[in-house]
Amino acid sequence: MENKEDLKKVVDQAIAEQQVPHVKLDKMGPSSVDVDKLTKPSKETHQEYWGKGLTYFAIGLIIVLVVSIIGFVGYHGLATFVSDHVNVFHFLTSTDWDPGEGKNHVGAAVMIVTSFAVTLFAALIATPFAIAIALFMTEYSSKKGANFLQSVTELLVGIPSVVYGFLGLTIIVPVIRKLFGGTGFGILAATLVLFVMVLPTITSLTVDSLKAVPAHFRKASMALGATHWQTIYHVVLRVAIPRILTAVIFGMARAFGEALAVQMVIGNAVLMPYNLVSPSATLTSQLTSQMGNTVMGTLPNNALWSLALLLLVMSLVFNFLVKLVGKRGQK
Repeated sequence: MENKEDLKKVVDQAIAEQQVPHVKLDKMGPSSVDVDKLTKPSKETHQEYWGKGLTYFAIGLIIVLVVSIIGFVGYHGLATFVSDHVNVFHFLTSTDWDPGEGKNHVGAAVMIVTSFAVTLFAALIATPFAIAIALFMTEYSSKKGANFLQSVTELLVGIPSVVYGFLGLTIIVPVIRKLFGGTGFGILAATLVLFVMVLPTITSLTVDSLKAVPAHFRKASMALGATHWQTIYHVVLRVAIPRILTAVIFGMARAFGEALAVQMVIGNAVLMPYNLVSPSATLTSQLTSQMGNTVMGTLPNNALWSLALLLLVMSLVFNFLVKLVGKRGQK
């Protein structure tokens, strides 16, 4: 009661001494203040509590989901080495993949090499095209032209991967077969398909990185007598390099984890590729083609979970690289 009386005195004194009366307090006198109403939580306060509660619940749910996924994949992926006693070094370096024959035939080197080869080749081909398109959209094109290219880029992002794989199967594979011989399946076909798939991702992020370069950098370069291209090459691109590298890493992560489209054009033969047009297999293509043919808890199934664990680790590595490049860019 003493606290309420003290509060009432303070409010009455503030109302009595106000120089410019508030609209809502214009007809309020010192004795008409409802102290109980002032001390109770308002409707807005309850809404804030609900908002915070929902936010913390969503964050907690996401954390639980991420930990559960990592724990589930890690538990089954490590079973190959813990329960089936497969040597980790042998798993990473051996090219003999036939888990049904025993633990000495569980070697993922073919899939690892092919996955990295396809990813690197796709990124190397897509990056120059992405930078060129982004420069045209931000430095040369009109606003209408940039909006049109942006719409086309977004359209490419929205096309399902199975459509890309089918186009690669019906167009790219026959062309490669005609030009280079063989079956047409292999790293080259997978690289060309992934090139089209990662191009929109790298392009969109590169556009954002170029737009993030401060305008006064360009104006200062122009004021010193540099041409438009000199400004782009010596100023804009150099400032945007960390963000462009981030875009490339995101594109590589997209390519490394792609499954269905690659499976349709890679050939799905667990053989070390001796050229770009020989059939091979990636981590994702082996997972999608073989997971339904194994029994849970057996060595072949555990070996596939180990491939999934390897993919998960590579995803974490790509995320770490993005954070690392981002921090260097801020410096």
